[in-house]
Amino acid sequence: MVKPYQAFLDKILIPEAELQARIRELAAEINRDYAGEELLVICILRGGVMFLTDLIRHINIPLAIEFMAVSSYGAGARASQGDVRITLDLNTTIFGKHVIIVEDIIDSGHTLSSVIDLLKTREPASIYICTLLDKYERREVDVPIRYCGFKIQNEFVFGYGLDMDEYYRNLPFVATVDLDKYEPPSG
Repeated sequence: MVKPYQAFLDKILIPEAELQARIRELAAEINRDYAGEELLVICILRGGVMFLTDLIRHINIPLAIEFMAVSSYGAGARASQGDVRITLDLNTTIFGKHVIIVEDIIDSGHTLSSVIDLLKTREPASIYICTLLDKYERREVDVPIRYCGFKIQNEFVFGYGLDMDEYYRNLPFVATVDLDKYEPPSG
């Protein structure tokens, strides 16, 4: 059974109002930087969906949306060293287009670096990252983050697209987990 998040909530790290204010600021930066251009926004599924939908509501330049889903090989993200499997690829070409990859959180950078390397072979005009959260302390591979919502410490977070065993993505805030109180859902 899935327990209410309050059972393992440590603290609300980024409240809804602060999230939405920063997202509007990011959209304003994108509007300024890409004025007069067209944009292709690629959302990395599933965590980036909430961020994407709120972000593009405030972007007022012509844009198209695409989705990608990737998974790391191996037993865990640390073991993968960036070897990724594309589980959902783009349906349109990115050749000659200005591309922004929208991601929920970046930590080591391995997986996203591999995605960028793949996408660069498709010859976009430019490719940058817009991430909601940057867990910079865990960075092992440099990735071109152009737009960053929040830099956070190395804490386990959930809410606003980020899951706990696939649950709680729907919460309107980002919170930290008290790992001593968290029990994975049974069944």
